[in-house]
Amino acid sequence: MPDEIQPGAGVSEPEKPAYIIEGARSARAKCKSCRKKIDKGALRLGVLIEGPFGLGHLWHHLNCAAKRRLDDVEKAYAIEAWQFAQDPPEEVPSFEELLKLHEEAEEKREARKRIPYVEVDPSGRAKCKFCGEVMEKGSLRVALGREIEFGSQYRTMPIQVHPRCVADEIEKPDCATKVDGFARDLRANSDGLTEEQIDSVLSGVGELLESGEEADEPPF
Repeated sequence: MPDEIQPGAGVSEPEKPAYIIEGARSARAKCKSCRKKIDKGALRLGVLIEGPFGLGHLWHHLNCAAKRRLDDVEKAYAIEAWQFAQDPPEEVPSFEELLKLHEEAEEKREARKRIPYVEVDPSGRAKCKFCGEVMEKGSLRVALGREIEFGSQYRTMPIQVHPRCVADEIEKPDCATKVDGFARDLRANSDGLTEEQIDSVLSGVGELLESGEEADEPPF
């Protein structure tokens, strides 16, 4: 039976704790927060759920849980969840250390740029995700959102394109950036650039057809 979920064995089985903190007993489980393998011996947090095989624990790296599931970590520490481990760890980080990790992660999330935005190409090695041509070092490029499938979930990832490629890229079905309010959002999200730089990018983008508008009919 995989280490990822520990199934219940029936009504006579002793009650499972709501949380467990332990060193991973194998390397078979994946962290439900970061989706990476939990190495054997790494500290992990088990959160009790009702699964298809009964009650069982879903596992998270303890540090990942601190960054994304602080309420669960706090509850686990309140009941000293390491005492429920088959082989209790000799030491665990203090809750204050994990709280600091959470606060740092929150600061990074808040500082993350909102899409769409303009930025300066730093290297001259990146390629436009629409046309495939290399973008010149120091040139202005536009970051749009693209929906990427991760298992059963979708996430929006930033992709960089030439200003001239924005109109075509934004029409693709997996583009998560909307036309409506594009220029307004681009200005609001492009920190550290001048109005003249943003104006030049918007000029390169050209007009985008917003919802509710109709393209002019071709002349006869």
